[in-house]
Amino acid sequence: MPAYEIRYRDQNSALTYSFSATCDDDQRARVLAHAMKTPSARLVEVWRDDAMIHARPSVTAARITSEQMRRAG
Repeated sequence: MPAYEIRYRDQNSALTYSFSATCDDDQRARVLAHAMKTPSARLVEVWRDDAMIHARPSVTAARITSEQMRRAG
């Protein structure tokens, strides 16, 4: 089963909470991310390895690139 990192960000895009989960596939990871969302979270991100596979609301390509660069160190 693939491992996912699920992240929640506030209105300023600051990380407020994250957790890791194993799910059967990307769709189940997305469902889990939204099921666990707190009312204060404004952005939900689902990552598999270094790839963002889901974000709500939608995230621009520039934001994804900067996040991937931060993760790479």
